[in-house]
Amino acid sequence: MINKERLNNLSNEIWKGAIKLRGKFKAKDYPSVILPMIMIRRIECVLETKREAFKAELLQKTPDISEADLEKRIKVMETNKLAFFNKSDWTLSKILKDNSLDVEVHFRHYINSYSPNIDEIIEKFDYKNTVTQIVRANRLASIIELAKDEDFSPERLSNIEMGYVYEELLQKFSQDDAKDTGEHFTPREIIRVMVELMEIDFDPATATQAISIYDPACGTGGMLSISKEHLLDKAKSDAELKQVEELVLLNGQEYLAQNYAVCKADMILKGETRSKITHGNSLIPDIESTKDDGDQHSGKQFDYMISNPPFGVNWSDYKNDAEKFTSSRYRWGTPDISDGAFLFLLSMIEKMKPVNLGGSKIAILFNGSPLSNGDALSGASEIRRHILKNDLLDSIIMMPDQMFYNTGIYTYIWLLNNNKPAHKKNQVLIINARGQCEKEPKAFGNKRNRLNDEHRHWIHSKFFAWQADEDCKKFSTTDFAFHKVKIVYWQADEQDKPMCLREPLPSQLSNANIAKQLEFYGDFSLYIAIKSPFEDDAVITIEIKIDGAKAFETLLAEHLKKHVSQLKDNTLNDIKKWAKAQQTEAEFYHRHYLADTEYIPFDASKTDKTQYINQFLATEIDYQIIRWEEVEQLGYEILPNKYFYQYVEPTSSEQLLNEFWALEQEAALLLKSLEDS
Repeated sequence: MINKERLNNLSNEIWKGAIKLRGKFKAKDYPSVILPMIMIRRIECVLETKREAFKAELLQKTPDISEADLEKRIKVMETNKLAFFNKSDWTLSKILKDNSLDVEVHFRHYINSYSPNIDEIIEKFDYKNTVTQIVRANRLASIIELAKDEDFSPERLSNIEMGYVYEELLQKFSQDDAKDTGEHFTPREIIRVMVELMEIDFDPATATQAISIYDPACGTGGMLSISKEHLLDKAKSDAELKQVEELVLLNGQEYLAQNYAVCKADMILKGETRSKITHGNSLIPDIESTKDDGDQHSGKQFDYMISNPPFGVNWSDYKNDAEKFTSSRYRWGTPDISDGAFLFLLSMIEKMKPVNLGGSKIAILFNGSPLSNGDALSGASEIRRHILKNDLLDSIIMMPDQMFYNTGIYTYIWLLNNNKPAHKKNQVLIINARGQCEKEPKAFGNKRNRLNDEHRHWIHSKFFAWQADEDCKKFSTTDFAFHKVKIVYWQADEQDKPMCLREPLPSQLSNANIAKQLEFYGDFSLYIAIKSPFEDDAVITIEIKIDGAKAFETLLAEHLKKHVSQLKDNTLNDIKKWAKAQQTEAEFYHRHYLADTEYIPFDASKTDKTQYINQFLATEIDYQIIRWEEVEQLGYEILPNKYFYQYVEPTSSEQLLNEFWALEQEAALLLKSLEDS
């Protein structure tokens, strides 16, 4: 279990050191100043451990070796034997012990001496340029001092723990930025649940083929690390551990350069030589015309995919680039511009292996938006429709709230499988795990709840059983479909009689506008008042029956020509022009029709759709239905809260009154005791 108090204390110590930057840097700039130094120290901690091991090995072979030769031999072994190294003799501590005037020179030499793979990480932090700003602010020595003696080694802080520290610091450094970017660090226990639910088919004792795991929004790498850790836990010998290391291939991409640098560094530190972690935007193509690096894994397929993409992130900045995938991965549709979460799922679906190659499984964590946002024919509804029609959705797990560091919202684990077993075909299981949590002993940001082993086992057992009960409901893939029907009905008056209404015309007088009203209401009477130029303050009042036989402007001109003597010699076209130039007011008397939309559950057993919709409308709507029209495509939405809703009878007015009087009496006794004292 992660010791959150220890991690909080560590974060607070770093934060206290960061306070020294006040006046020289803004709080939002702290991450680019301090976090790379922490990562450099983390790398240095690993190298120090390796160097001590090399030293012991050399002394054992050559006890009388000189100190100078020993240091040289250690450096040669580091360069030749390790996946990463530093060619200089500097460490952060040595830099500060030397002449204070040379701190910048020595530090630049130090960071420029790293192996190419570490140099790329430093470059992603853009730290060499940041050092210039730090030097100008006269803060380089104090920032090095902040990290030089801290034990950031992987033995002390695992990848997931390092992620917590980073998340805590980012929260402190930039509260608003964390909310705006939708960054929500995924708790270890949630990742464990997701990994277990994928039921990765890999036995270290018998495996002969490699399996691939992919995360398109891998952040600092927690999901990938725990996925592999889950398989390492199955190994019962060194040989089996080696099998996991050799055959489990981790792949990920991260958009934020800082997170990518942290993930890449940790993969290197752990010796993940076969992992492929890339920097770029997973949602856009990687082509010259895009301003950012795009999907570096495009065209690849993976056995298992797991992700917690950002919640509710606006993707308008790269909309044009993303739309280059419209005919391929996004052919099913694109979600609303304010929430790009579904784009991540579509990019994962495109990377699923075909069934004849074993298929693929996906575990993805969403907030509530992808479940039901968007009406029929919207991008989100169309995405859900295609996922369900292609029978990709296996299960949805309703998770407890207050599980995340930066948000208390409810979340949902979606499990997809394009090679579902026979008993799951064309069905979806929804598991209500809202009650499967316990309170954190101490709140960690907004994280006040946690899952223990018992809760995780409960969720997995429900998923494995895949049976309906009070906590689980099974649905056909068509149960989430609905007809969107636009209806027009005749409003009734207080005597339940069809009602007519006289009101101002809501639009300007023109053939097109009158035709629209005719199309909606049917025939109606139009009352027009035109200010007359022929007599002072005189108004010409006209009543016209509109039935569609003639265009409105023609009817008006004919009426004016017939009844206004001054216009009898004018042509109809001249009268039309004249009428348009006058000040007019118009009212119309029409049937009181109202337009509304009904959402009708799809029922696969109803073969006569028209009859089914007519019966539904007749049952649900008390007024006379004039006409209805169905939207051309079924909509799809998933409403877990509705499926598990349980009615609780409200407290009776009598009980509420008794409780009120009891409180009144209690207050009176309290006041009396105060008076007596």
